[in-house]
Amino acid sequence: MFKPALNAAIIFGLLGVIIGAMGAHALQPPVLTTKLHAAYETAVRYQFYHSFALLFTALLYFVFPDAWIKRATWAFIAGILLFSGSIYLLIYLEAGLGLHPGMLGILTPLGGVCFIAGWLFLLLGINRRKKKIQEFEKKIS
Repeated sequence: MFKPALNAAIIFGLLGVIIGAMGAHALQPPVLTTKLHAAYETAVRYQFYHSFALLFTALLYFVFPDAWIKRATWAFIAGILLFSGSIYLLIYLEAGLGLHPGMLGILTPLGGVCFIAGWLFLLLGINRRKKKIQEFEKKIS
């Protein structure tokens, strides 16, 4: 098991519950516009999806201990921070402070790229491990 992935899964899952509850109870329209509330829900949803992905990654590392699995962990963490974090920040700045920081919006798709990279890294990690097992089996037979 890869402990950083497990710790991150638990922390992001915990925060997802807290942040999601805030959105469900305290940030309904008219506090947030319908558009901002939908963005908030998207951020929470992707945070949860990738909290589960981190949990899955921690368990996968036990079976497929490969550097690519570790890279997937860091990609998922970066994705949550950049994708969900930037949406939370943009909503706070727009709804809370009345600011419209357009340049911060570039962080959201970068987070999405990190999510995609994390899934790709998992694929590479489990397949590299399979090749290593096949090479080992050839050596001993």
